[in-house]
Amino acid sequence: MLNLALNTDDSLVIDDYYKQGKAINLELSKVKRAKQLDITTILSIEGMRLALEFTSGQPSTGEALKLAFFHPTLEHQDFSILLTQDASGVYRGVADIELNGKWKVTLSPLNNQWKIVQDINLPRRQGIIFNP
Repeated sequence: MLNLALNTDDSLVIDDYYKQGKAINLELSKVKRAKQLDITTILSIEGMRLALEFTSGQPSTGEALKLAFFHPTLEHQDFSILLTQDASGVYRGVADIELNGKWKVTLSPLNNQWKIVQDINLPRRQGIIFNP
């Protein structure tokens, strides 16, 4: 048991709490910025196709958005999808896998000026409302 304790890494231990704390504060400021911009969206998922519509706070630039999926326990299953705006103003993308199970999902522009975080369970028939 001593050999195991000395020769394996504990990935749950954070070496630099100060840097981790600064990262959390930065994350919270991005969520606060999304609230200030009054961003609200509805995410629809049908199989592997995703559609995101803004109900308020839509960016005027039309730049692509990043939708990141984080598995609650299996880091190797984390992935992100690039959503691009079509002519009707809906952001669309395609996943590489069928989306099932519990996920923490983040939505942000490519410049990372704001962020919305949501916990979701999939599959789901109705749209998912994203509020910061």
